Amino acid sequence: MKQIKDKMTAIQHFEDLRKRFIYTSVIFLAFFLTCLAFISHIYSYLVSPLQKYGFRLMVISPGEVISVYFSMAGLVAIGLTLPFALWQAWLFISPGLTETERKHTFHLLPIIIVMFLVGVTFAWLIIFPTILHFLLLISSQHFSVMIRAREYFSFVTGICLPFGFVFELPVVVVFLTRMGLLTPHWLRKKRKLAYLGIVLLGVLISPPELISHLSVVVPMMLLYEISIGLCAMSYRKRQRISAALMKSVSS
Repeated sequence: MKQIKDKMTAIQHFEDLRKRFIYTSVIFLAFFLTCLAFISHIYSYLVSPLQKYGFRLMVISPGEVISVYFSMAGLVAIGLTLPFALWQAWLFISPGLTETERKHTFHLLPIIIVMFLVGVTFAWLIIFPTILHFLLLISSQHFSVMIRAREYFSFVTGICLPFGFVFELPVVVVFLTRMGLLTPHWLRKKRKLAYLGIVLLGVLISPPELISHLSVVVPMMLLYEISIGLCAMSYRKRQRISAALMKSVSS
């Protein structure tokens, strides 16, 4: 009887997962088709940093144009579908969470989305133009520069997408603190090591100019300090709740 019940539960979970996947796929398809309808506007916006320098993107075959347009529409559609996909993922896993875990994760969902968008926007408006300017400057001195469309959009994605995940650091820190897995004391203790890692990462992903390094390193250091502050706030709140519970139990 227990095996039958477990089997039914597994089937129900699979059906629920299939349903969430279908919902998300439909939303993605709707956004994808909408993006294709406005692909010329999306293209103009994404190549605007390059057009300032008088460059036009290059394709090596007529069919590559379709591939580039589909890739652009797909990437934008994924970004637009992300909030709905996260919500569907939460609805799928929430039955297996405790009441406290459900409350914490549900409240963090909009923050996760906002911080990801902030990170991508920061990279697009500040980091990407700085790196692009430097690379075009050193390239045009000795080479005839021709930029392939597919490579350009891969370059944009490779710079902007990681910053979206980096900006999730405060969210992760707050969640781990609420779960009792992280303390502000530990983060402060590891500050020097974290700064060293940030500097090394900044040097690796930015052009070899002081301004470029600072434009990457300083925001990431500020993000780490903000994470410590948020961790301290969450930790104090957790301590107060624990103290109140202990007091109520003892009385």
